[in-house]
Amino acid sequence: MNNRNLSGAQNLLVNCGAAIKGEKLLICYEPYKLGFYDKEIVNDVYACAIELGLHVTLEEVGFDPLIAKVPHDLEIKMSENDLTVFLARLADQMRFESFKGSKRSIISYALTGEALESTFGFAHYQGFVLLKQAIDRLIFSAENVEVKCRAGTSFSGALKSDPEGSDVNLSRFPMLVSTPVPAIGFSGKVALPGFLVGTGSKYYSPFGVIFDGLVLAIFEGNQLIGFEGSRSDVEKANQHLDYVSKRFNIERNYVHSWHLGIHPGCYFKEPATENFETWTGSAFGNPRLLHFHTCGSYAPGEICWNIVDPTVVVDGNIIWKDGAVQLNSIPGAEHILKEYPSLELLFRDPDQRIGI
Repeated sequence: MNNRNLSGAQNLLVNCGAAIKGEKLLICYEPYKLGFYDKEIVNDVYACAIELGLHVTLEEVGFDPLIAKVPHDLEIKMSENDLTVFLARLADQMRFESFKGSKRSIISYALTGEALESTFGFAHYQGFVLLKQAIDRLIFSAENVEVKCRAGTSFSGALKSDPEGSDVNLSRFPMLVSTPVPAIGFSGKVALPGFLVGTGSKYYSPFGVIFDGLVLAIFEGNQLIGFEGSRSDVEKANQHLDYVSKRFNIERNYVHSWHLGIHPGCYFKEPATENFETWTGSAFGNPRLLHFHTCGSYAPGEICWNIVDPTVVVDGNIIWKDGAVQLNSIPGAEHILKEYPSLELLFRDPDQRIGI
């Protein structure tokens, strides 16, 4: 008998995955010994699926730090099931690729049983889908978007276009970010949070580089112009970009896109610098973080920039202030929260833990 709270697992399977009794579910997980996903989350999703009357298959899929395509045998297994849930980095690495034969597939950014049971896991998935759409409509139709932060970030621009089709090719759970905004229409400077780190597309060593002081990344459209900071920190940044871009033969200075974290239940308890790989795979959904995809002319690139506590102004209206979502400035947001009370509670008391 499972005595654990399975509301987060039900949110994943039903509200996100649209699972119904009698369907076949494939749970793909990576080895627990790798320390990324824990055993509890696999057990909880499995137990909830059994309670829902699903026919469940567990599949250990391993971990390939440089994976380039979805394994063919896995695609076949996915095609034989109605729903596939990934508790494995494989899906995150392949999130911008097509899953051939997949009927419905989900990648979980809740990495532990604890996270799945928390407000991060059980706040209603569809409520966040609606909120994401409201934020997307506002940003993608804006005449001007300005982003600042107290550390020195200041960039602006606009891109009038339809956000549909620019997102990932599987469902993300929880829904935790806005649609990536192409950087082509923007320019300015980004205050980095003391480090550069990978995006989770590929895993390499060193996965991040830590600075001694403030470093600013200066960009115009899709191009990084350079870094500003102490001589040693700028040298560290440039050496890291040289290393990553040469290793993967990608465009060193390309700035692809940016998005906002939108889920105030997203949290990271330990310092980011203690586990860059886990941090970059889970923390970016908190509204206190704005996340850039860089180094490579594709999403998500191989190096991300992160802005802490952004203020975002859309056509003169503040929609983010020092990392806090201003719901009254987002058309339809307050109605969404009234329809989904689990979201209202979250935004009233957002989690401030982002590992920085």
